Amino acid sequence: MTEKQTPASQWPEYEAPISPARQSMDRRFLGAIDAFVRFFGRHWLALVNLFTFLYVAVPALAPLFLLAGLPGPAQMVYGLYYPLCHQLPYRSFFIGGQKLVYTYAELWPLLDHSFPPESHRWFIGNLELGYKIGLCQRDVGIYGAMLLAGLVFALVRRRYRPLDWRLMLLIAGLLTVPMAVDGTTQLFGLRESVWQLRLFTGGLFGVACVWLLYPYIEEGARQARHPHAHWVPPPPLESSRKVESPPDS
Repeated sequence: MTEKQTPASQWPEYEAPISPARQSMDRRFLGAIDAFVRFFGRHWLALVNLFTFLYVAVPALAPLFLLAGLPGPAQMVYGLYYPLCHQLPYRSFFIGGQKLVYTYAELWPLLDHSFPPESHRWFIGNLELGYKIGLCQRDVGIYGAMLLAGLVFALVRRRYRPLDWRLMLLIAGLLTVPMAVDGTTQLFGLRESVWQLRLFTGGLFGVACVWLLYPYIEEGARQARHPHAHWVPPPPLESSRKVESPPDS
């Protein structure tokens, strides 16, 4: 009497074969990922520069919309950047008014002081003063400098290489400490900065971001475009024993 054999589908190590439809879907999915990586590797700098341009340019549309009598789109722009920037009017640029910037003392009579100072962000301006853009002065300096430095990097990206980590730390300190000191002392009420200093220190920080980070991104993108471009085959193994030549006869 023969023993009853266990079906292969019940074996512990049994795996059901992958259907052709699933194999085709997997190939298309992996192909799409590979195409995206290669596309980003070729065009990452253009995409980043485009994003930076839009990030710093869109907030300037808010006052232009208000001057054109379109409060709806203007509020959309202000709301879009609400989580990204404090938008305090005395630390923002204005368009369409008497001046480009206004100090806290100049705007004090127009601000609502029954709420914490954070509520001052809701003051957007008027026809006489003009309307603020949706990004503060320091952020304009940061992302404006990143855009300009990114365009310069596009010209030298093939020749530029990442810096030594010791030099990188030195440059990072020199270019970021001014903004840290200016922003921290202002945050704790020790002093009130001026728009020129906010713009300048923010610009230094933006240049530092490009100078220190973009070369590493470019190096990784270059390897993604050409995975074997930097691969150097190892030298052949040499015998540890010295091969002696046969004696002369």
